[in-house]
Amino acid sequence: MISQTIASLMLLWLSACLPASPHAAMDTPMKTPPARTRAQASITVHSSGASPFDQTAGPTLMELHLTETFAGDIDGESTVRALQVQGDDRSASLVSLQRFRGTLRGRQGTFVLQGSEIVVNGRIKARWFVVPRSGTADLAGLRGEGGFEGEFGKGSVGTLDYWFE
Repeated sequence: MISQTIASLMLLWLSACLPASPHAAMDTPMKTPPARTRAQASITVHSSGASPFDQTAGPTLMELHLTETFAGDIDGESTVRALQVQGDDRSASLVSLQRFRGTLRGRQGTFVLQGSEIVVNGRIKARWFVVPRSGTADLAGLRGEGGFEGEFGKGSVGTLDYWFE
């Protein structure tokens, strides 16, 4: 009796979990990727500082602090914290977080960018993305990705391909 009850419950559970037909999953339309808008801004570094936090062996581990302004489709200011691994040849690999405060094409609020950067021969190549659920006010629901290239520690032009959820 118990085995029949368990078998009945398993069949009931399977019928609730499985699609009505083997083709039902294929009948469900795939989610269309969101339309993206490209924003561009000139980025100016106003202050920067670096301090080593581990020089015991191999490449030096550093913490960087920057303040930046953005002018263009993205208009405002940002504080940046980055961790950097710096080689003897001054090349570096970084990970960063920054909170942007200002407007994105007229929409006011804040959001956080998470970045990954590489420095070779004094030039930086950065890729970033908007941390999900970090947007506030008119920027709530903001998603996106972009980056910039330029001379390390100097200004550059950044892009953000963004959408709202």
